[in-house]
Amino acid sequence: MPTYDYLIVGGGIVGLSTAMALGTQHPQAKIAVCEKESRWAAHQTGNNSGVIHAGVYYKPGSLKAQFARAGQRSMVAFCQEQGIAYEVCGKLIVATAQSERERLENLYQRALANGLEAQKIGPEQIREREPHVRAVAGIYIPSTGIVNYTQVSEAYARIVREQGGELHLSTRVLSITERGDLVTVETSRGAMQARFLINCAGLHSDRVADMSGARTGMKIIPFRGEYYELVPEKRHMVKGLIYPVPNPNFPFLGVHFTRMIDGTVHAGPNAVLALKREGYRKTDIDLRDLGEVLSYPAFWKLAGKYMGEGVKEMLRSASKALFVRSMQQIIPDIKPKDVVPTHAGVRAQALMHDGTLMDDFVIINGERSIHICNAPSPAATASIEIGKAIVERIPAPERRTLLTA
Repeated sequence: MPTYDYLIVGGGIVGLSTAMALGTQHPQAKIAVCEKESRWAAHQTGNNSGVIHAGVYYKPGSLKAQFARAGQRSMVAFCQEQGIAYEVCGKLIVATAQSERERLENLYQRALANGLEAQKIGPEQIREREPHVRAVAGIYIPSTGIVNYTQVSEAYARIVREQGGELHLSTRVLSITERGDLVTVETSRGAMQARFLINCAGLHSDRVADMSGARTGMKIIPFRGEYYELVPEKRHMVKGLIYPVPNPNFPFLGVHFTRMIDGTVHAGPNAVLALKREGYRKTDIDLRDLGEVLSYPAFWKLAGKYMGEGVKEMLRSASKALFVRSMQQIIPDIKPKDVVPTHAGVRAQALMHDGTLMDDFVIINGERSIHICNAPSPAATASIEIGKAIVERIPAPERRTLLTA
């Protein structure tokens, strides 16, 4: 049975960045990553909007705020070093009605509190940046960017391999036993042992934590975000990144426009309950996944709290006309014929037993394990910083006998 110093479960951007950080900090350690899919970054990482976030929205002092700001810099530096295409294009957040001005001002103050450069701009300046946008006020965040996070993840994997780490694709974790000095992990390709386990399983992070006996006090609830794409002849209507002022009555950012690094322009996402943890299509359903959600009392507390907005999201999912109407609040000239459906992503959102949605990263320590149990956006932006932080929380190597490769 192969034995490692560190075994990482999950081959998304956080798992791979953690492996890379471990290899840098402990070059003599024996490290492995196991991923159940046949490729890296198959789920949250590979289906997001590709934004390098600056950290505007997050509570000052939170892990998200700290890691996003530092992560923006480290992500840009990494892309420069590795020759990965990226662009620091800035982000425009707009108020489309007078009633949104106060919320926009609050967001501006939060940006400043998080140490970000933020510029207030009026309607004329908005039209200079985005001629098709109609808004009464806006703020511009210069440090926001775009990148392809699948390419970033593949670069992380290459570095881990060069460091001597082992990468195991198509390797599903079946059970975990923490006993004595070792953690035994049964997988679809045989058993592995490790001195320390790191759970970066994303949409399944709560289940992996449960396998190891960690008490998380939460469950992952999957929310699908659907996108439309502007047809090629209408891409000129969006120059960069355009966001609405977030709705304080709903814990998601709302439909926004993103010019991707490949030049395509996406509009979305909405936020609807996925009937499967990896349910990217409306017809995807898994009875186990759905049963866990519907039998979880905290979900019904959440549903009751956000019933009104939740119904709107479901209607928008079912109706292209309603989805386009939300786009028209920012760009009135967009017509239904100007957009076509494109990919969807699924966000792994931690819901605590008391019905609270976790709005920060959640990192839980076990006896010989650590569990990253809530790492939605801006985790991709912050992945290098998250990896470093995880390494800092792991018991120092000198307290254990390191294995040699």
